[in-house]
This record gives sequence, C-alpha cells and structure tokens, in this order.
Amino acid sequence: MSCTPPAPVVGLSLGAVLRAGIFRSPPSLPMHQWRILNALLACRTPVLGAHRYQCGSCGRSHFVPHSCRNRHCPVCQGRAAHEWLIRQETALLPVPYFHLVFTLPHELNPLIRQNQRALYTLLFTAATETLLEFGQNRFGVQIGITAVLHTWSQTLLDHYHLHCIVTGGGLSTDGSKWVTTPPHYLFAVRALSAVFRGKFCAALEQLYADHKLQFHNQLADLGQPANFKRLLRRATRQKWVVYAKRPFAGPRQVLSYLSRYTHRVAISPSRLMDLDQDTGAVTFGWKDYAHGSKHKTMRLELPEFVRRFCLHLLPERFVKIRHFGFLSNRQRQTRVARARLLLGEEPARPPRAAEACLAPPLKCPFCGSEQLLLVEIILPCTISKPKGLDSS
Repeated sequence: MSCTPPAPVVGLSLGAVLRAGIFRSPPSLPMHQWRILNALLACRTPVLGAHRYQCGSCGRSHFVPHSCRNRHCPVCQGRAAHEWLIRQETALLPVPYFHLVFTLPHELNPLIRQNQRALYTLLFTAATETLLEFGQNRFGVQIGITAVLHTWSQTLLDHYHLHCIVTGGGLSTDGSKWVTTPPHYLFAVRALSAVFRGKFCAALEQLYADHKLQFHNQLADLGQPANFKRLLRRATRQKWVVYAKRPFAGPRQVLSYLSRYTHRVAISPSRLMDLDQDTGAVTFGWKDYAHGSKHKTMRLELPEFVRRFCLHLLPERFVKIRHFGFLSNRQRQTRVARARLLLGEEPARPPRAAEACLAPPLKCPFCGSEQLLLVEIILPCTISKPKGLDSS
C-alpha cells in the first residue's frame, strides 16, 4: 500500500473490472445477485442497445448507449440521487439538522452476512427507535429521521452502519406546537450507544428464540444456544459506536450532504486506479480514517475484489433509504405542513417537477451543438455467458 495514490485510469469502469474478475473465476452466487452483476456488466455497452444521433451542425454521428438503471451501479445512481433529492425538498424545515451514525460491531459480521434482510431491518429498527425514544423523553416531541444503510468500509469489507439525519426538534404529541432543540447539541452519544445496543441485542435474541435466523457452514455451531450467547457476549464486550457529526449549517446543506450518501454504492469508478489483466489484479484508492484520513491504495486479486463487492449487493426489493417519526410515509405531508405552519414558514412549493427531472439536452460531443437528430435506435442484443455464469 502507498500513501500517494496514482491518478485513476481514465475510462476504467466498475463493469470492466467486474467483467475481468468474473471471466477469470466465476463466483457462486444466488440468482438475484447474478441479475445485478449482469446489469452492471451490460451498462452502457451494446448489450443494452443505444440511440444514434446525427448532428445538424457538423454532420457527425453520436452514439448514446443505454444504461442499466440498477441501484448498485455507481454511474446510474447519480441521476437517481438527483431526482430523489428534488422530491425531498418539500420536507425541508428551517431548523437545525444533525447527523448520527450507528455502527454494529464486527463480531456480528458473519451472522449478518447469512441473515442480511432480517438484521439490516433490525439495525433500522433499533437505531431509529432509540432516537425516537430520546426525542420523546428529552423534549416531549416526535422528531423526524431519514436513515440510509451502508454496508461497506473503504476497503470493501463489511462494515454495517446506519447514517441518520435527524431534525433538531419535533412535533408535540397532539401536534399543537413545535419544540426546537439546541442548535449545537442533540443527545449524549454514550447514552444512545447503550440503549441502541440493548434494543438490538434484545431483538436479536428474540429472532433466535423464534428460529428466524439461519446458520450455515462455519456458523452451524451457533444453532446451539450456548454458542449463540457466547457470540453475543463477545459482541457486547465493548461499547458500540454511535458517532455524532457536527450539525449542518442549514437545511440546504442537508440536501447537498445527502446527495453524497443516499445513492452511494460500495465503490465509485473514480477510485479505480488500475486493472492489470496479466496478473489478474485491480488497484483502487481508499481513505484510512484510522490514520488521519490518509489517501492510500490497495491492490486485490480480481476474484477477491468481486467477492468483496458482492458482499454489498442488497436483498431483492430491500429499501435502504427510510423515513421515521413525523417524516414517515404515513401522514408525512400533513405533518410536515403542520410543522411549517408552527414554524411560521410558507407552504412548500411542489417538487420542481417536470423540468427539473428531465434529462439535460443532448449535445454533440464534437461541436457542442444541440441540433441532434435521432437517426437510429439500436436494439439490445444478447451475449452468451461464459462457463459458470449460469450458477443459481
């Protein structure tokens, strides 16, 4: 590893790296994960088709390949994040906002890998119930929470944590008043940590008692109650990490910040430094937060890179961005409107709807003209899978 990363290779995509790794050593994955990988491999390639335009100014042809729109694709998620943020503008309030991060201990990582849906859901429940309870007990209000699940570390290993954006205040139980919190302090993180750990572990034990957890291969021994309790003792030996970042400067800063978190995937193309086909290795950049956020590089064999990336493919239809408290989907608009009224703010404008969500006009990459004429629609094609890719 080096502290001075080289410049990334221009045009090196995540799809290219995954393709090289899969063809070298196809992993054994469930079908829904293969569907995700196939989408990423095909993104912006002839496999998905394209539109061909001709410039009315310079006369040259311009191909626009189709995208996969998969939520695990770092390229496609940029536009999805923009559209999501526009929809969230109507819920912004003129109050302080706080950012808290709830992290699970790494002793639980193997258990979480085999029970992703159940334990991801439990992470959401334990963290947000803790925050809502503190809001009610300290201020007598229901706060608003937007929570985003992240499952990775900078080196693509599993690091399960929940980012929570919390309103600095909330609605009273009867909705008659708004109570604003101090602008620079919300809750004591040590107390949050203790309650969060208690809620998570109690619910985890209940899942175990109800036989709703799976234990395969190396975890088969956890089917024995004594071994499961031993795992919990190891996981609770130290305090669980709850981190409170500095409060935001204002509501608009919240949206700017969220755009970097809501639709992020495990690794972006900008971090990919080099793909060595001869040795079968990929080099990528990462930040070492344990040592002053130093920029470093890591070189992994391609099969290991694919394995690490696949650790962060979400279960089918699992929702990784959720709202709680008065921002929960049920009666969200009514509660936000009531909060605005109590805060003396004018009703929010509808989302900058139509025109804001439209794609910017296409421009000729050669002369910059917008006079592009669609001359051909290239239909998607199919390619044969390499041996091993029909794994289920």
